[in-house]
Amino acid sequence: MEITKFDWFCSGTWKISAKNTAWCLLGCSIGDFGTILFFQLTKIPLPVIFIMILAIINGLITSIILETIVLIKQNLTLNEAFKTALGMSFISMISMELAMNLTDYFLTGGAILTWWVIPLMLTVGFLTPWPYNYWRLKKYGINCH
Repeated sequence: MEITKFDWFCSGTWKISAKNTAWCLLGCSIGDFGTILFFQLTKIPLPVIFIMILAIINGLITSIILETIVLIKQNLTLNEAFKTALGMSFISMISMELAMNLTDYFLTGGAILTWWVIPLMLTVGFLTPWPYNYWRLKKYGINCH
């Protein structure tokens, strides 16, 4: 059996995987930040953990919706686009959401958006799944956009 060495130094693959990760980040952050902002503005008294779980779920939902729309615009059927968005990047989305919310939790106590925590959450949310997205694209040619 021949073992080939995995190439982590392909700039083209890093560029494409960065684009894919950015789309995922946009989708996740819409639902996540929207949920946190809603509870922050309305001051509905819920435990922080509940708000953060709801933010993660909403982030996953909005990311899947956005990715499905992007894939439909690339001429996939609704069913194909939805299955692709759900199946090919769900691990990436979950790791992104957990990283963003843990960053928020450790820096602010959780479920609080401030001008200084948002860029940190986005940075951590981008960097966490990016190597996985690179690996998937390089190893399997699986691209979600």
